[in-house]
Formats: sequence, C-alpha cells, structure tokens
Amino acid sequence: MSVARKQQPDQGDRLLVIACGMIAREVLAVKEQLALDHLALTCLPAELHFYPDRIAPAMDKAIEKAKAGGYKHIFVGYADCGTGGMLDRVCEKHGVERMTGPHCFAFYQGLEAYEKLADNDMMSFYMTDFLCRQFDAFFMKPLGLDKHPELIKDYFGNYQKLVYIAQTDDPELDKVAEKAAKMLGLTYERRSTGYGDLTTELASAAAHA
Repeated sequence: MSVARKQQPDQGDRLLVIACGMIAREVLAVKEQLALDHLALTCLPAELHFYPDRIAPAMDKAIEKAKAGGYKHIFVGYADCGTGGMLDRVCEKHGVERMTGPHCFAFYQGLEAYEKLADNDMMSFYMTDFLCRQFDAFFMKPLGLDKHPELIKDYFGNYQKLVYIAQTDDPELDKVAEKAAKMLGLTYERRSTGYGDLTTELASAAAHA
C-alpha cells in the first residue's frame, strides 16, 4: 500500500526569510501560527546586533547565495537596525523587501504604537524575549558587568526605565527582566506585545511568494 506524501514546494516557489538571529524563534512561531508551510528561514548571527555596519554586507552576501541556490522570493527579516540606510540599499539592489521600521523594538510593538510612545521612551532600555534569554551572553559578559558591576553606571546611567517588550507570557523571562531592571537601577515596565507587525508582514510576504 502506497502512502501519499505531502508535496513540498521547491526553492523557486518558497519564501526565504533571511532574518536576524535575534528573531529566529519568533519567525518560526509565526510560521507555525499561520501555517506558512512554504516559508523557509535562514539567519545571520545575532551578534551582528553589536556591529550594525556589518549587517548590510552580510545580507548582500546572503541574498546572493540564496538566489544562486534557486530562491526567487526573499524577505529580509531586519528593520534598519542601525545600518543608517545601508540595508535599504542592499534591498533595492536585489529587489527585495525588509521589515518596516527602525528596529525590532518598533515592529514588535507595532509602528503606530511605537511612534506614539517614542518620545516617552527616549530614556528607556528595551528588552525582548530573546534578550531576556540571552541577558548574560549579550550584556553581562561582553560588557564585563559580571566582574565589574561598578561599570553599570557608565553603560546605563543615562537610562531611566527598562521596558520589557514581551512576545510570550513566560514567568521565567519576566523574572529575568525584573531582576535586570533592579540590578541596573531602572524603573520597570512590561508591555505584552506578542509578535506585532512581524505577523502581518510575514503573512503579506508569504502571500506574494
């Protein structure tokens, strides 16, 4: 007896999302939530968050590699992310779209909501689910705060508030964010945003693929 197998789309028919490693889990969650079976994901290293000047060149190479591999539909899973418009030039060069907005803190909240809060958030330090999970690896150790807590004032002295933009409801991540705010000497605010514009933009990109 033969068993029918679900036919998978080939690369030419799939949508490839080339994303920041910091949002990989969230892209996959949206993929599952919306049943976007033809969406494929590859990521650039999350560490590029610290080196925004390297994002555009890395994306340029990643898109060229994807096209050489047969992908015709590509979506860039980055906002501008501190590239100063360089990422937009790469997108224009290859005829692809990217996430709208200046950074993931904006599109998670939704651009309209972010713009309304932007003035009040100028002195805020943002955290996401990813940054809560990787707080030690991305902040404590690279900045030397685990060994030299006296540096906290040097790095965070100009902030007034820590805003945790929560994609999920995870009590353990809440604890990390609250502990971080206390350690950094900042007031604490939690905003439950879900995936924000990431959901609508991935859905739109998938629909056009």
